[in-house]
Parts: sequence; structure tokens; C-alpha cells
Amino acid sequence: MSKEIPETMRAAVLRDPEIGLQVETIRTPHPNDGEVLIKVTACGMCHSDLHVIGGKIAFPLPAVLGHEVTGEIVEIGPNTEHFNFAVGQHVSGAFLMPCGQCEFCAAGRDDLCAPFFDLNRLKGQLYDGHTRLFGVDGEPIAMYSMGALAEYCVIPATSIAVLEHGMDLTASAILGCAALTGYGAVRRGANLHYGETVAVVATGGIGSNIIQVAKAFGAAQIIAIDVADEKLQAAKELGATHTINSTQEDVRTAVFEITHGRGVDVAFEALGRPETWTSALDALRDGGRMVPIGLGAGVQTAAVEINRTVRRSQSILGSYGARTRQDLPVVVKMAAAGKIDYQHIVTQKFALEDAGKGYSLLAQGKIQGRAVVEMSL
Repeated sequence: MSKEIPETMRAAVLRDPEIGLQVETIRTPHPNDGEVLIKVTACGMCHSDLHVIGGKIAFPLPAVLGHEVTGEIVEIGPNTEHFNFAVGQHVSGAFLMPCGQCEFCAAGRDDLCAPFFDLNRLKGQLYDGHTRLFGVDGEPIAMYSMGALAEYCVIPATSIAVLEHGMDLTASAILGCAALTGYGAVRRGANLHYGETVAVVATGGIGSNIIQVAKAFGAAQIIAIDVADEKLQAAKELGATHTINSTQEDVRTAVFEITHGRGVDVAFEALGRPETWTSALDALRDGGRMVPIGLGAGVQTAAVEINRTVRRSQSILGSYGARTRQDLPVVVKMAAAGKIDYQHIVTQKFALEDAGKGYSLLAQGKIQGRAVVEMSL
């Protein structure tokens, strides 16, 4: 263990949704078998965190959130030799942390890892059934993924990828969720083929990455749909061929006009609201695929027109993240090659003490692209 690792660290801790995030001093964690310790450079700010902060998604408290991260490896736990990681490497950490052992992981379905959902997402623990985070008095603190809204975090070695030389270490924080989820939706959820047409409903952090990945995969038309003109302009700069402001135009009419009466092959829904589900389904052609990615607030439902779905052979294909071990290294390579413009997607940076303010702006729809917490601020 390095002498440079302090005994305590700062972390944004959620104890009460009515109060929100508060920066506290807690014990610095250390890795167990198959894990690494990261000194955090930056942590992306996502709607999934926001749902927990607002009490709309149940999660054990107290907790440290933050689930897309970049930083430097400062300590490596036992039984990680086959990963070939080394202290000093700069890495991206993914929110979807496969155990590597369950039946789904054995089948390559990291996105369905049972211990991730049963232990981490329900109990805030890692895969030995314990958290790595504790208050200075020994109080257990739950981890939402790796709990990256802190100066240090422990991550399973299955869930990191080494960044390429010269990559922006702060902006790269978004690769582990926003970009990875966008890639998973296009590559795994939709299995997008060259020349197909696409609609992207909600063009925030994840939607922006879906646009870029769809462009890289050769989509013929990419229609961005949102309620804010500034977000639609940003979407066009990232590769959208057409834009629709759904507060000013009827989505179905506009999409069918753009596609010459056909509708799109794939409609991605990236926000998790009933109205955005409706927009995505309205954009589909006969035989089209709707790929929902956005998480709803709590137990939320959306209407589906049964007869249209059945008679027109339309599919709804849920996509949660990606297959971390296979896909995160690919996302890093795409970002390094300029296929994913991760730097311009990051539009705001906050100090750890201001994380609550940043999430408040996110809740108000005032964050274009993605915001990050940068530990050096």
C-alpha cells in the first residue's frame, strides 16, 4: 500500500433526500480481491444519481453516489494479476460493474450481472456482501456503483479500461456511463446496421453519445428530438442530420415528413419519461425497433398502442448500459480516435462541494450535454 494514500478523504454523502449531498470526511477505502483503488480525477453527473438523491429510486442511506469516473490507479488488490493493471495508470471506470462469475457474466452478458443488481443496486455493496466505505467512526456507507463522488474509490477490476495517452482525464469521466450506455444502445440494443435511419429522443449526455455512435456506425439519417433549441443545435454539431423541437412540432408528422412517409428504423429514448416513450414509438416505421435507455423515476409506466405494435411488428428492446468488459475498451478507443467527441459533451465542471448545486441544475434541465465533478477544483 502506498504511503501517499491518506487515512481519510472527502466524499459527497447522501443521508437524507430532503437535505441532499453534503461533503464529509470519511475513511479512505482499500481494495479487496479482484479490485483496484482509484484516486479520482473526475466523476460524471447522471440522471440516475439524481433519482436517488431525490428519493425517487430506493437506495440504502447513507450513501456515496457517482458512477462514471476517471482517475489514477493507486493500489491494486489481490488476485488481479491477469488483468495486467499497474499503479499509476489512468483509467476509466464503468457504472455497470460485472462480477465476472455469475451465469450471465459467464455468457458475456455483463449488463445482466446478478450480483451487480442484487448486491450493489439493492444493498450498496460489492460482491463479498460488504461496502468499502465507512465513516471515521466505522459507520457503513453504501456505494452506488463505485461511489465516485469522493477523492478515492474502489472498483472491481472487471470494470475499468486504461485510457490512451493524451486523453483528457477530466472529460473522460463520461465514458463509463454516458458514452458506454450510448454505445450499448446502438451496438447491443439496436444492433444498428449501416444505412439505417435513427431518431434520438432527449439529447442530453446519453442522447448526445447515441448520436455520435450512430453516426460512426453509418446511420443514414439521425433525427434529434428535444424540447430545447440549444440542445438541438448541439446535437446537430455532433452529427444529427435533422432536429425536431417537440414543443413546436408534432413528432410523428415531422419524422414521417423527413423520412418520406416511412418512419425511422430505430428510435432511441434516453430520458425515461412517458412522453418521451410516446415520441419514440410515434417515430417508428413498420417493423421498427424502439430502444429505451432512460431510467424512470421510481416505478413508472408508459403507454404502448397495442394494435400498432402488434400489426406493424414493432419491437421494444430495453438497453441498460453495455457489456462492460467488451465494450468499455472499444468506447475508449472510439473517444481517442475522435469518433466520440467526449470533450465538448462536458459543458460544466463543479467542485465536490458544489455537487449538490450541479444536480439541482440537472434536475431543472439546465445542463447541456454532461456536467462533471472535478476533484482538483
